[in-house]
Amino acid sequence: MNDFIFFLNEGINHVLDINAYDHVLFLIALAVIYSFKEWKKAVSLITLFTVGHTVTLLLAAYQVVAFPSEVIEFLIPVTILITCIFNITQKRKEKSFVKENLNLIFAFFFGLIHGLGFSSYFKMLIGSTENKFVPLLEFALGIEFAQIIIIFAIFSIEAALSRYAKLPKREWILITSSMVAGVVFPILMENKIW
Repeated sequence: MNDFIFFLNEGINHVLDINAYDHVLFLIALAVIYSFKEWKKAVSLITLFTVGHTVTLLLAAYQVVAFPSEVIEFLIPVTILITCIFNITQKRKEKSFVKENLNLIFAFFFGLIHGLGFSSYFKMLIGSTENKFVPLLEFALGIEFAQIIIIFAIFSIEAALSRYAKLPKREWILITSSMVAGVVFPILMENKIW
């Protein structure tokens, strides 16, 4: 039970750690297009992100994949920026199969990239443990729990601004995505890869 609590807490702290704000920025960019009434879509999107994240952590833990940290540290802000640009350029009312499923593809694929960014720390956490799968699932549960907290906080802010400031949904998406992009762009430009 102690191991379960430990890895669950590590997963929660991985998302909520102030030094890992890139994870929160990505969640904001993913979830900003949804609201409380679309919570099932948002949770499925976040869950796909967790699945992608978990797959690469598992592959890295068993030393199947490894990427230079500089490349991953470059790709993480790229994923956030791409998501923001997609939010800004897409019209909310236009529905299509591609548009509806593109965010799901983003979430899973970008989860793969974000998982690689944490793989070194996770390998250190589990050490030489033979069974890496159970701790990984416990860790993933912590990540999922923290991500759900964040998206419901985003929904609450949007609901309050919509109700009390009469901010239209489209403006909320544009403003929030632009703010996230504004935070991420300098991180991208200061990356060691340049």
